[in-house]
Amino acid sequence: MSEFVSIVSSDEQPGIGTLLLSRPPTNAMTRQLYREIVAAAEELGQRDDIAAVIVFGGHEIFSAGDDMPEMRTLNPEEAVAAEQVCRRAVDALAAIPKPTVAAITGYALGAGMTLALAADWRVSGDNVKFGATEILAERTPGGGGTARLARAIGASKAKDLVFSGRFVSAKEALALGLIDEMVAPDHVYDAALAWVRRFVDHPPQVLAAAKAAIDADR
Repeated sequence: MSEFVSIVSSDEQPGIGTLLLSRPPTNAMTRQLYREIVAAAEELGQRDDIAAVIVFGGHEIFSAGDDMPEMRTLNPEEAVAAEQVCRRAVDALAAIPKPTVAAITGYALGAGMTLALAADWRVSGDNVKFGATEILAERTPGGGGTARLARAIGASKAKDLVFSGRFVSAKEALALGLIDEMVAPDHVYDAALAWVRRFVDHPPQVLAAAKAAIDADR
């Protein structure tokens, strides 16, 4: 049974599933949370009643990144294992054979930003702050975050963010290509719904093949 990650669906929104992160107050990522993301992503990929997926951290915050108090307790072997489970979670989300959108509120920092980058589309509130903040804790982005960031915004801009660890406003994130759509904070989830609703009636096998073909060339 999952403690921090759930799958939400309803008759009011047929064909749409929400992968909901719920670890207040900041949705900080732990090894357990990563494992729950893997399980939820695999379930979403297999469910015939779900044609498209929204990744959501709630109306306050997407994720502030890795749980640093937990990270500081890990010995070198445990740290390597933690990096591996982070990578599996990000890859599992990216591998869902259905359209996925990250509905981003509040902050998407470090591993939280990497998780958002694993979605096919990203919609953000206009007040959201982004950042590859790992360097501020003397770390590099895990979970394949550097490669995903470089593919999204280009190598030189990715290096600027990773080297500096600076915060990026939603307006700058949109200009960089880090997000695809910016809306008012209260409209983030509705905008994500509007994006995925367009695809729920398309043949799922065709969408899966199209997504696989695009991702294979990246």
